[in-house]
Amino acid sequence: MPATSETPRHARGKACPAIVAALAALAAFCPPAPAAAAGDTQVVAASDPHFRYEGRFDFRDPAAPVVIWEASRIAIDFEGGRIAVRFGKATGQVYFDASVDGSRSILELREGIPVKTFALPVSGSGLHHLTLFKRTEATAGVVPFEGIEVEPGATVLSPAPPATRMRIEVFGDSITVGACDEDGPRDQWDDRSTHDAAFSWAALTAAAFSADYRNISVSGIGLATGYVDVLAGQVWDRIYPTASSPRADLNGWVPDVVLVLLGDNDDSYPRQHHLSFPGNFVERYVSYVRAIRAAYPRAPIVLLNGGMWAGTHSRELGDGLRAAVAELESGDPGIRHFTFSHWTTNHPRVADHRALAGELVAWLRTQPFMGAAAR
Repeated sequence: MPATSETPRHARGKACPAIVAALAALAAFCPPAPAAAAGDTQVVAASDPHFRYEGRFDFRDPAAPVVIWEASRIAIDFEGGRIAVRFGKATGQVYFDASVDGSRSILELREGIPVKTFALPVSGSGLHHLTLFKRTEATAGVVPFEGIEVEPGATVLSPAPPATRMRIEVFGDSITVGACDEDGPRDQWDDRSTHDAAFSWAALTAAAFSADYRNISVSGIGLATGYVDVLAGQVWDRIYPTASSPRADLNGWVPDVVLVLLGDNDDSYPRQHHLSFPGNFVERYVSYVRAIRAAYPRAPIVLLNGGMWAGTHSRELGDGLRAAVAELESGDPGIRHFTFSHWTTNHPRVADHRALAGELVAWLRTQPFMGAAAR
């Protein structure tokens, strides 16, 4: 049986000790902050206008916006020699990279564990820059952000605008999420600390073009079938990765380029369960892309294939993708396609993501629409 793009949740594996040690050298897990004495801190609420939010959040409670999707970012500048980050109750597992002036810590929040505030190392007084980056995907867990604690009387400021040249939105499954990318030889799903969206091909591609980006991807998801109880067409435009979620405001942030990498689970799920490849795959794929086109009428859309076994070896998936792409490209000059040469039997590791991003970036640099998309 070929490797599947989504490892069943009952599968077990252990992270490689060498990789764990290397990660520890790069970024230490940050312990919870000790309780602060009354009057010892100044709380800056999450609703403070100096915070910059990048991603698809649930802002219905401005004092506790829920951080949902992988690669969501929060930033603020602050003065003084102390800072702590405050969260509400997490569901599932949530991991963040927390960076103060480039010094990175990993924050771990888990459902049922009442750790809500993390003190971060700060080097000296003066002006500092905080960035939070959500490493883990939306279906692994979400958490409300409740602001920061700084020294009494400290000033907070809006960060300098990021020097981005374009906006890229990416839709995909576990390959694009960065699932298992810091695991050892085996994929594992019990400990999401080794699932890091910061090293996915999507993040690396966006960085190569100095792009602001959104990663709206769900492990196990497919267009016609998959390992989760929703389909890609039901959640791509939602605030949460559920069919019943409120819809996101797609007018507030409009991409200049859209990248889509889907289809592996439409092949691997039925293959693993001795079922036929879904007969409505082409219809569902075409409908999905046309819905994106209706939302973003001017953005070039790049349809991707590959990265794991199915995209390279499955005849059924290959035939389905070629048929869908041909139908879409025949009626829409703004749609292109690209197939990765690099592929893996398990989920891509960081080195694999670098290879995938390298291929895609080299091809994108040859495409005239990338120059037109630059701001």
